[in-house]
Amino acid sequence: MQYENLPQELVDRCLSRGADSAEVLLETGRQLSIEVRNGTMETIQESTSHGVGFRVFKEGKMGFAHSNDLSDASVNQAIYSAVEFAQHMTADEHNILPTDPGVTEVEGLFDPDLGSVSMDAKIAMITELERLAMADPRITVSNGAGYGEGEGSVYLANSNGLAKSYWSSACNFGVSVVAEKGEQKSSGGEYCSRRFFSDLVSAEEIAEKAARSAYEMLDPQMVRTQRAPVVFDPDVARSLLGGILGAINGERVLQGASFLADMVGEKITSDLLTIVDDGTRAKGLASSPFDGEGVPTQRRTIIDRGVLQGFMYNTMVASRAGVQSTGNASRGGFSSLPGIGPHAFYVEAGETEPEEIIRSTPNGLYLKGVTGYGINPVSGNFSGGAQGFWIQNGRLAFPVMGLTIAASAEEMLNGIDLLGNDLDLNRTMTAPTFRIREMQIGGA
Repeated sequence: MQYENLPQELVDRCLSRGADSAEVLLETGRQLSIEVRNGTMETIQESTSHGVGFRVFKEGKMGFAHSNDLSDASVNQAIYSAVEFAQHMTADEHNILPTDPGVTEVEGLFDPDLGSVSMDAKIAMITELERLAMADPRITVSNGAGYGEGEGSVYLANSNGLAKSYWSSACNFGVSVVAEKGEQKSSGGEYCSRRFFSDLVSAEEIAEKAARSAYEMLDPQMVRTQRAPVVFDPDVARSLLGGILGAINGERVLQGASFLADMVGEKITSDLLTIVDDGTRAKGLASSPFDGEGVPTQRRTIIDRGVLQGFMYNTMVASRAGVQSTGNASRGGFSSLPGIGPHAFYVEAGETEPEEIIRSTPNGLYLKGVTGYGINPVSGNFSGGAQGFWIQNGRLAFPVMGLTIAASAEEMLNGIDLLGNDLDLNRTMTAPTFRIREMQIGGA
């Protein structure tokens, strides 16, 4: 079925049913999932889907409904429901839709060859991945290897004349294993996600990382409670970035629920720190030509060498704040309303080799895993469980588990004194290796 003209037709149908303005988001998709465990096929699932969401406004009131059935009867019922729901809502002058007809040209969002890679090749890839991960004698149990892929299209139209669409694809594979030593058990895993199948890294690389992440945590030791440097591995960058992300959400800022409110133009972090949100990177897993309500995506510097440059907004929240949308309307699909979220959110790379960061740390924690929520976006406080490796005399000496770490956001952000050059932009929320000068470490 051809969908190019359908969203605009449905916008017109919303207006004829009584809406003052309307937005239609239509999505189609195909998903494939394969799982292997102990060399035996466990599941193969493939499905297709489509659906449409209607956001309508009447006298400043918003109504929303959606349908995963594109028949005339179902679509008409959803439109009727959306208009009816609007009657019962509270009017808000900021209930508006975008007007920018532009799109951002982003290369490499869709792999035309993904669907033509044979099922046998995909099964063989993850079967070999599991075999390689289990080849290390320290690995005793497989939790399975898997492959997933998806491809689909997005069509968006609204009554301000917007009519936009794009195709995208993504695929991933990974494995999870367990290492044992005596009574000890330690699990680990690794995966790779890309837009193009041909860009997936080798099974050998994934297997080696998965096995190492399991066996390297055997024989952990405990250290005493102390204040010491903490080196953050890229795997735990989210624990820092997640709190910042919550604090730069424009809606939180307006609600007074952000520790960064009223801080635009102020220096809030170390000079080493530049944080970017980028929806335009070629082949980026979080890239797209426009956001969840049709505003063109962009590359924005959120923190520039320590200075906060601005917040993230969708159209409605931007209207309330008296600014323009930043192209950060985030949606879970046609069945959800726009929120606010990032694209690729990352710390720009520094100049120091990760190995040099460790060598420059006489004594401290190399952090590989965190439990808890990271930086609290409201209070700015940070605390959580921690595991990783203890650094002695500039080298990784032994694994540690059962620790806690704590600090304020101000201490953490201004305490970054070394920044690695190992940024991996194939992750959507990431940072290179970095060191915080000192944190409270709770141990024995």
